This record gives sequence, structure tokens and C-alpha cells, in this order.
Amino acid sequence: MDQGGTETRAGVAPPGRPADTHRRGAVVAALMLAMALAALDATIVSTAVPQIVGDLGGFSYFSWLFSGYLLAVTVTLPVYGKLSDTFGRKPVLVAGAAVFLLGSLLCAAAWNMGALIAFRVVQGLGGGALQGTVQTLAADLYPLEERPRIQSKLSTVWAVSAVAGPGIGGLLAAYAGWRWIFLVNLPIGAVALWLVVRHLREPRRELERRPRIDWAGALAVFACGGVLLTALVQGGVAWPWLSAPSLALFGTGLALAGAVVVIERRAAEPVIPGWVWRRRTIAAVNLALGALGLLMVAPSVFLPTYAQSVLGLAPVAAGFVLSVWTLTWPVSAALSQHVYRRIGFRNTAMLGIGTAALILFAFPFLPYPGSAWQPTLLMLLLGAALGLFQLPLIVGVQSTVGWAERGTTTASVLFCRQTGQTIGASVFGAVANGVLAARLGGAGDLDSVTRGLDSGAVPEATRRAIADAVHAVYIGAGCAAAAAFLVLLFLAPRRFPVLKEQ
Repeated sequence: MDQGGTETRAGVAPPGRPADTHRRGAVVAALMLAMALAALDATIVSTAVPQIVGDLGGFSYFSWLFSGYLLAVTVTLPVYGKLSDTFGRKPVLVAGAAVFLLGSLLCAAAWNMGALIAFRVVQGLGGGALQGTVQTLAADLYPLEERPRIQSKLSTVWAVSAVAGPGIGGLLAAYAGWRWIFLVNLPIGAVALWLVVRHLREPRRELERRPRIDWAGALAVFACGGVLLTALVQGGVAWPWLSAPSLALFGTGLALAGAVVVIERRAAEPVIPGWVWRRRTIAAVNLALGALGLLMVAPSVFLPTYAQSVLGLAPVAAGFVLSVWTLTWPVSAALSQHVYRRIGFRNTAMLGIGTAALILFAFPFLPYPGSAWQPTLLMLLLGAALGLFQLPLIVGVQSTVGWAERGTTTASVLFCRQTGQTIGASVFGAVANGVLAARLGGAGDLDSVTRGLDSGAVPEATRRAIADAVHAVYIGAGCAAAAAFLVLLFLAPRRFPVLKEQ
């Protein structure tokens, strides 16, 4: 038996593993800075949207500032994962950081909304390399028993970014101009690049033959993911779900998915190898973390609306109600090692997601209108439960593969989580709007109604309708958590087949 109550099996020493990097602390600092770039990006831009739109125009399609970036990050994750397994982590991380910084510089120089959206896509092309490669290197740098240390540090980076991002973005937009939101990435990224180039040492890998890059598969994955995610992001927003554009995009996406399967089955070195889904452990973790991405939409997207419209809180206070889960998540993640060393990775994750399901199902039972401390307490508990769920699965699945497969495995996990978030935003948005329309007799969708709350003269029926809509979303999120629990129960092995550390 080894860490986490798992069974070990003999494994080959991972080639190129950078466990003996020069000054590992400097490399960890570089990883945290790189992760901060990706983590801050989602929150720091949102608060500057009014200034950006006021300067560049393009209000009707400004949402693509976020959607375009998300699409680029998501569809490139599998490609970067495979490249890092083939050529090493360092060149992929350096190239990704360089592309991200180039995109940031171009965003700062954008002359209209169309250009800014295009440059955000460039940023996303680099952001995919940052997210996937940082997580993979974190597993390479530390043996299993020490891996929670680095993962908790990365979780803390996300937590601090979630809390500080909106404030930093607001200050920069108000006192320095919105372009500085992108320019501030340059010095942070430059320091991270310098630390990686100077201190990360990967042993030379002796390749038996010249690596064959599956460019056709990479292009097919990029096209398929881009089309399907665009259909999910824009469906019900830019056009109705059953309209011609929506049906055309879904049809094209399904055709491209078939092409991906054909290309990848014939490729010598596929971008998405079949073993990712044939191995029970990896498939179960992928599905479970896909459900995590889906359920995270409920609090992150809909709780601020609930706090402002139903509880009557100011925007800052509403943001605090949401942000408290970032306090307990990294703490719980850091402490999870003491649990999974006793009961195993799977059982620890099931304990976390089972608790999260109960918390999500409890949300609709909060009194109306209630007090702010009630959802705040639930969010504190939810963060603790999800920290107990996510980190054991990531640490566990990374420990079941060798160096040559770790990048692909990590990328597949992150890809599924990102895809879950995209699906969740579309599905739960449709659910909320449907409930709201039913309660108000088709008076509008959630966005149009909540925009009218600023006047303070919204009828009580509207507030109750919003509460019912958010409650329905939380029930859906609870169902996603329950589905993740069942996936782990019936699909994941009771003990993860951890490779022996060498």
C-alpha cells in the first residue's frame, strides 16, 4: 500500500522528469506567477467592461471578450498536453507564456472591439499552455507525498486572484486606463519567463525516433471544439436554440467530432489518444471534474444576482458572499492529504462531492428573503467540500501515469472541467430564463430583468421569480454533484493504480 490507500504497481522511471531542477523554489515561484496570469485574466477584465465599451464601442458583442478567450484556452488544452509529453514542459510553457504576453500587448493596443476580441483569442492560445503545463509541472516537481503542497499553493493563487482581480481591474480602469489591465501582465510574465528559462532544468530526452506531430488531429480538435463551444456560448443569447445558426453550428460540430475520431484512430501519435478514455481511472476523473465545472456555474454566475436582487446587497457585498468559498477551498485542499492517505483518493473525493451535493440542494430551502449570512455560510461549506473533492482527484490521476503521459492526462482533466463550465453556463442560463419567463408570464429573461433592479422599484413578484430561478439552477448543480458521486462510485476503481515513485 502507498499514499492514499492505493495499490502500487511497478513503473518505469519517468524520462525527463524535472525533480532535480536547479533551485526548485524559483521554479515554483515561476509557476505561481504563470498561474496568476491565467487566474487574474478572468476577473480583472470584467470590471473594466464599461470603460472598454465607452472607448471602443461594440456593446452588442463585448461578451466575446470572455467567450473568445475561453474558447481558445479550452480547445488548445489537449494540443499543449500532447506537445509537452513529446517535447518537454519547458519549451511549451515558454512558448505559451510568450504568446500570452504578445496577446496582452496587442490587446493594450486594440483600436476597436473587433480587434480587441481577436487579440483576446491570441491571449487564450497562450493561456491554454499556461494552465495545462503549470499543473503538469507541479506533478513533475514533487513526489506523491509532497504534491498537495504545490497544489495548495496553486489553489491559493486562484483564490487570491478571484478576490483581488475585480478590485485591481477597477482601480486600473479608473485611475490608469483600461489598457493597463493588459499591460500589467507584461512585467509579471517577464519575471515568470526569466525564472523558467534560468532555473528549470529538464534532462535531455533520448527519442528513439523523430516525433511525429499530429497536426491534422490538432486542427480537427481545434475546429470541433471551437464550433461546438461557440454553439453553446451563443445559443439562447445571440440566437434561439432551435434557430438555423444554432442547428448549423451543432450539426457542423458533430460532423467535425466524427472527423476527430477518424483522424485520431489513424494517427501514429494522436493528440487525444484512446487510452485517455479506455482507462477507468482517467475516464472517471474526467467525467467527475466535468461535472465540477458544470456545478461551479451556479454560485459563480448566479449567486451575485441573487445577493443583489433578493437580499438587496450592494455589488461589493454581493461579491463578498461569492468570494468566501475561495477562502475555504485552498485550506480544505491542503488538508485533504490527511484524509486520502487514510481512506484513498476515490473515497475522499466522494466525501467531498457528496457533501457539496447536500449543500447545493439545501440552497433552495433558505428562507425568503433571508439574511446574507445564510448563503455566505453555505458558500464557506461548499468551498471546503469542493477542495476535498478536486485536489485528491488531480493528484491521484497524475500519479497513475508516467512522465510521458502526464501532460496529456492533465490536459484532458482540465479540458473536461472547462467544457463542463461552458455547458453549465448555457444549460443553467436556459433553465433560469425558463423559470423566470414562467413566473412572469414571458416578461423577459434573467439579464433583462436584473438590469431593471437598479431603479429599486421592482415588484415583489419579480424578486420572488428571480429567487425561484436561482433555486432551480442550484437544484441542477446539486444533480451534477450527485452525478459526479455516482461516476466515482461505479466507474472509478476503489484504489487508484498509482505508479511507484522512482
